[in-house]
Amino acid sequence: MCIRDRHVQVDAKTGLWLEPQPVEVPKYLKKLRIGVMCSGNGTNFENIVRTCREDEVVLMIHNKKNCGAKKRATKLGIPHCYVKSSHEDDIIALFKAYDVDLIVLAGWMRIIKNPESFPAPMINVHPSLLPKYKGLHAVEQAMEAGEEYTGCTVHYVNEELDGGEIIIQKEVPILAADDVESLTKAIQRMEYSILPEAIKNVKYKIQTRVN
Repeated sequence: MCIRDRHVQVDAKTGLWLEPQPVEVPKYLKKLRIGVMCSGNGTNFENIVRTCREDEVVLMIHNKKNCGAKKRATKLGIPHCYVKSSHEDDIIALFKAYDVDLIVLAGWMRIIKNPESFPAPMINVHPSLLPKYKGLHAVEQAMEAGEEYTGCTVHYVNEELDGGEIIIQKEVPILAADDVESLTKAIQRMEYSILPEAIKNVKYKIQTRVN
């Protein structure tokens, strides 16, 4: 019997948690101002909004004009802006204007050329157990390699593609009946669990840092 989805109960239509579980953080920590970058449907973006209730997503930037993330931001009342991924200076300026404390890449399908220039720490969620299977087609790579397990990783973004310090990662078993689509969905469901947890961990690190 497959029990890989025991961590989350999701809506079959939206793919989101049926009952989002707020991430608990110490009460003395201040509200985090989060900026999110998206290219696709935006389910991780919406999940952050719904689960990180002690914090605030203040801006979502997307690099595809009519992507699902834009529609979700409109529905949720989150400020959003379309910017070409090549215009990093404009993205940096927007995040500075919104005074963000943390930047989350939630399905941003472009390489960040100058992460050190951004005004806040930046984290990314990747569909593999890094350092294995960096870059595109990570799910396909794991299946082609005959792995019994793959998973997802949240890591800091640096100059190396998917090479930043790992914050948290979780395994997802590869079932005999899996194809790329079913395994991708299973990994995405695990991402809904670990990304808010990673944000909590980074928040604690940022706000308890000894200067």
